[in-house]
Amino acid sequence: MAVNLVNVEAVSKVYGTRALLDGVSLGVSEGDRIGVVGRNGDGKTTLIRMIAKLEEADTGRVTHSGGLRTGVLTQHDSLDPAATVRHEVIGDLADHEWAGSAKIRDVLTGLFGGLDLPGFPQGLDTVIGPLSGGERRRIALAKLLIAEQDLIVLDEPTNHLDVEGIAWLARHLQERRSALVCVTHDRWFLDQVCTRMWDVQRGAVHEYEGGYSDYVFARAERERIAATEEVKRQNLMRKELAWLRRGAPARTSKPRYRIEAANELIADVPPPRDTSELMKFANARLGRTVFDLEDVTVTAGPKVLLKHLTWQLGPGDRIGLVGVNGAGKTSLLRALADAATTRGEKQPEGGRIVVGKTVRLAYLSQDVAELPATLRVLEAVQQVRDRVDLGKGREMTAGQLCEQFGFTKEKQWTPVGDLSGGERRRLQLLRLLMDEPNVLFLDEPTNDLDIETLTQLEDLLDGWPGSMVVISHDRFFIERTTDKTYALLGDATLRMLPRGIDEYLERRRRMIETAAPAPAAAAPAAAREKSAGDARAAKKELQKIERQLDKVSEKEARLHTQIADDATDFEKVAKLDAELRELASQREDLETRWLELAEDA
Repeated sequence: MAVNLVNVEAVSKVYGTRALLDGVSLGVSEGDRIGVVGRNGDGKTTLIRMIAKLEEADTGRVTHSGGLRTGVLTQHDSLDPAATVRHEVIGDLADHEWAGSAKIRDVLTGLFGGLDLPGFPQGLDTVIGPLSGGERRRIALAKLLIAEQDLIVLDEPTNHLDVEGIAWLARHLQERRSALVCVTHDRWFLDQVCTRMWDVQRGAVHEYEGGYSDYVFARAERERIAATEEVKRQNLMRKELAWLRRGAPARTSKPRYRIEAANELIADVPPPRDTSELMKFANARLGRTVFDLEDVTVTAGPKVLLKHLTWQLGPGDRIGLVGVNGAGKTSLLRALADAATTRGEKQPEGGRIVVGKTVRLAYLSQDVAELPATLRVLEAVQQVRDRVDLGKGREMTAGQLCEQFGFTKEKQWTPVGDLSGGERRRLQLLRLLMDEPNVLFLDEPTNDLDIETLTQLEDLLDGWPGSMVVISHDRFFIERTTDKTYALLGDATLRMLPRGIDEYLERRRRMIETAAPAPAAAAPAAAREKSAGDARAAKKELQKIERQLDKVSEKEARLHTQIADDATDFEKVAKLDAELRELASQREDLETRWLELAEDA
């Protein structure tokens, strides 16, 4: 029987006139891996701080088992700014001692990309003071994970980690024996790591067995039976449930919780997006050209981030962009944005970007735009416009869109200066969407957003007809909102990944495992010319295959629609299914050829 580590008994906590937690009783046992979710401001961080005994309850009590070793990652670290990374993470261990520890090697490689801490000016001997918040946070996480703990408490551990770092952290926590309580908005991470969920809502905490997928199933069914939540929220939960049940591209296992009940619940829920319809509408709004890049080179100071890039962003394309930090993801978006805002006058270091005449770009950068502190939320949105056309006859007022993004009627009159970081991020997104763009660039849009707001944003983007590029470390969001994944692997090229983020992680693993070969002798000029010619030919064929893959996707979407329409005509369905299998075979051949050519290009 699992030993109880922490008991939370009838705990309440009040801030001002608001009860964040009201008579909550919970327990954490050996082996528990608990994910904590809920809206921003509902008390998630307060709950885990009380579990870690960093904060006192107003009433009730929190007790730990004797000798409990607890490690805590808070939003603000307590690292000594005058100390080096070595001192904080490794302590007094000699080099041969820590280098001989498999755990320390794994943590340093997983969080920093190598034992020598590439990216830090003096490696392990770098002084902490001048480092960025993200770098300090990784140091604090490394220090915690290297120590021996019975219970690990983490508050947003995936912040400032890239897709690769998050995948490593999930694997590391799965293999640890420590109990875990974790607040995060990263749904893929929750699904990989957690075996129980706590949902903090209006002073209460609802418990669910299983990971995030199981929680969505259970909550959707509970709300259907109890009928206590508003219709809009039920529909959003059912839509996300349908997405999870049908299987996201990189989902590793089917959810386990009451699968029959879940199937019943989503029987009439359509796919998240009508891709064919959106493409038609996007073509009507944008024409044939959005962004055409011809032999483009992108630099940052002396560093070449991308060279000789020929690529198209077409009408209706929904692109997820992943890559190692510093590979040029944001720089690529900025180069495209510069060309769009100057109508092609500002061009990159090399090559040319052609911008479609009808392009209306909205760019959500990582920096939150400052607004006058006295301006009210609704006024800030109405500054852009009063109503927004969402396509297909759908229209929303500024107030309605505010409500969809979690700003209640009362909250809409809050001064901007009183908003939290997450609320300002939501407001920034709102203002962008109110301007009716037909091209969206979203650079880390999930920062500071809670899961419920992310679900609402995804729902809104499902019906948004235009071209979109998303940079995000939140792989669930990328898989949920985009149709293709491209990667910057740090070799100055942009690659399409037919198998999405799983393929990206595999490629990165191979790059790390394969030691760089010794420099070869210079090739003869004729061989270099032949190699350059082969690369150009491969690039052309790659583009041709990508267009063919797009056509196959469109045909598959049409066949799925026809199968649904003729579900009772078994002979017709059998014929359509045969066509669908033939298309799947074509897709597999094209993707295999694409992968072969990608190496040459």
